[in-house]
Amino acid sequence: MTSMIALSLILIMGLLLGGFFFGGLWWTVQKGLTSNHPALWFLGSTLARTAIALSGFYFIARDDWRKFLVCLLGFVLARALVTFLTRPRPEEIRAPQ
Repeated sequence: MTSMIALSLILIMGLLLGGFFFGGLWWTVQKGLTSNHPALWFLGSTLARTAIALSGFYFIARDDWRKFLVCLLGFVLARALVTFLTRPRPEEIRAPQ
């Protein structure tokens, strides 16, 4: 039972890492498109998000491939969730004029 609780917590941590990574990507695109220096936004965001995600995987997994896979599952599920939540609504999509 304890291992199921631990794996559930690891899944949640993977969801949080993925939410941070992909939510940060969405936020960066929004800011970068209107910025005077978009390259700085994209480069800085990529470095920060990747460093945090990799550090999170490293500290969560701790030499156990099962923990890594569960964390990765949460990460991928977060990608699907962020993609769903940030998709354009039908009323936001305009037809070409």
